Amino acid sequence: MKCLITGGNVKVLGKAVHSLSRIGDELYLEPLKDGLSLRTVNSSRSAYACFLFAPLFFQQYQAASPGQDLLRCKILMKAFLSVFRSLATVEKSVETCCISLSGSHSHLVVQLHCKYGVTKTHNLSFQDCESLQAVFDSASCPHLLRTPARVLAEAVLSFPLALTEVTLGIGRGRRVILRSYQEEEADSTSKAMVTETSIGDEDFQQLHAPEGIAVTFCLKEFRGLLSFAESANLPLTIHFDVPGRPVIFTIEDSLLDAHFVLATLLEQDSCSQGPCSPKPQQPVPQKQAHSTPHLDDFTSDDIDCYMIAMETTGGNEGSGAQPSTSLPPVSLASHDLAPTSEEEEEEAEPSTVPGTPPPKKFRSLFFGSILADVHSPQGPNPVLAEDSDGEG
Repeated sequence: MKCLITGGNVKVLGKAVHSLSRIGDELYLEPLKDGLSLRTVNSSRSAYACFLFAPLFFQQYQAASPGQDLLRCKILMKAFLSVFRSLATVEKSVETCCISLSGSHSHLVVQLHCKYGVTKTHNLSFQDCESLQAVFDSASCPHLLRTPARVLAEAVLSFPLALTEVTLGIGRGRRVILRSYQEEEADSTSKAMVTETSIGDEDFQQLHAPEGIAVTFCLKEFRGLLSFAESANLPLTIHFDVPGRPVIFTIEDSLLDAHFVLATLLEQDSCSQGPCSPKPQQPVPQKQAHSTPHLDDFTSDDIDCYMIAMETTGGNEGSGAQPSTSLPPVSLASHDLAPTSEEEEEEAEPSTVPGTPPPKKFRSLFFGSILADVHSPQGPNPVLAEDSDGEG
């Protein structure tokens, strides 16, 4: 694989890498016939992001050498991010960027050709991997918002940087509400500051959602997406359903496509904190518990054993696979995103992953188990030794 990027597109690529770095610690790079794909997923499998740069984005693009198979690799996000660490410097000094990947070499080579004949070469170690592909379908989401990214970027400026989740909903008068999410705890609720931003429907190019609907998702990943979309001056489309189903953010252009898929908080009344609903006591619509089967709890096992979406899908890019509706509420720090048909449900033990919000009930998105079910023996365990009559 070899691609050459020139001019302002080098900064666009760097900005995309910065957005991906807000989600995952590993970058999956895959050359395709349709363009160069950059993907990542966070450690708790609650957020997934993908950028696909079309061949027209590059001055020169060759997915594979003649007679060779398409290669793909996984590299550390910090290593690739270091190449584009300073976007201001990239914009001022870098004229072209050449990225090459060869099966005969053990490094991904990134060359920055700068002004005055200076060439910076980065040899990044990588691992062979299979394709990372999330299972989601934006067409299955009944609610849609479309607006210039600048509108939402200005709205989230009011929220403190330490805020972990934000609630997006439709309020009275079809106004779009962005509200800081706070847990309902006796010790902290009375002291917490709640921030809310209201945006009129005239600022949206499309708004197809009923009053009262609201979803809560992580703000960190949302900020990263808004930063990229605003710098590229592209509109942002939001596809969402009821709380507990994933929210899908899409950016579409002739040169690139971007998809961000975030888990949403599953609550009985996620909009009861503010005036999102048209009636103060009206609950947010929920999925019926008996309508779908549930997943098993995978929190005690090795997560790599369950990544069935990490498969060689070659020509399955952009497939219209339906997202799973059989997804149980699990904690943000430990839920695995996966479609499955299991009938049992166990409650996940809360765990803490550094850099993630506190454990909350989220619905998973796109990873699942490939192992056979393990059934525990029925009835009590047999007593092998009776208690002694006395002590010592």
